[in-house]
Amino acid sequence: MNHDSALARTAFLDHDSPEVRRFVRQALRGAGTGDRERAVRLYYAVRDQIRYEIYGADLTRRGLTASQVVRTGKGLCIHKSVLYVSALRCVGIPGRLVFTDVRNHLSSEAVREFIGGDIFHYHALTSLRLDRWIRATPVFNRLLCRLYRIEPMEFDGTADSVYHPYDERGGTHMELIKEHGEFDDLPYDEVLAGLRREHPRIFVEGTDDRFVAGSLAADADAEAAGTGAPRTD
Repeated sequence: MNHDSALARTAFLDHDSPEVRRFVRQALRGAGTGDRERAVRLYYAVRDQIRYEIYGADLTRRGLTASQVVRTGKGLCIHKSVLYVSALRCVGIPGRLVFTDVRNHLSSEAVREFIGGDIFHYHALTSLRLDRWIRATPVFNRLLCRLYRIEPMEFDGTADSVYHPYDERGGTHMELIKEHGEFDDLPYDEVLAGLRREHPRIFVEGTDDRFVAGSLAADADAEAAGTGAPRTD
């Protein structure tokens, strides 16, 4: 099978940019040349070095380029998945974006109010080709998982790492509701239209590509303290 489309450089997946190349070079320092080891190293670099934050997300076309994600050092699932696919393509590993709707049983009261329920539409993860196509979700960083009392998702390059099925106490955390498909490039117009339709509260008033400000870490602190009131950074 020809995987050229899953290796291409695009406006969003700008894997030839200096920022992405530097990120990859630093992540792979001391690594071997095997694709599996490099895919795993890049997974953890994206998962833990790029902070997951839903509040204040920049969903402009520039904001969703891999190079800009490296510059800002944060983003939500779409930003982090864009960077991971770009990093994979930078070293010749085919990668694609996957979009789904998921129900998050462990979201805070503030987040549920923010998105308008417990279903998040157009949640992003990735698909990559090693000896076969497998899926990985380099999204929820270790610190955020500790704050929300969930186990961070691990990836060994041999099996899918897709959704948190349980929190650290054994409760259901996340479940798949619908899959929108796999994409060789970010389907920007479809994703933005879907987010505007399903989550109108998350956008800054008067804009259609920026999320309102806040802090997931502050939400977690507030919920743990029993106040129910989110703080902003």
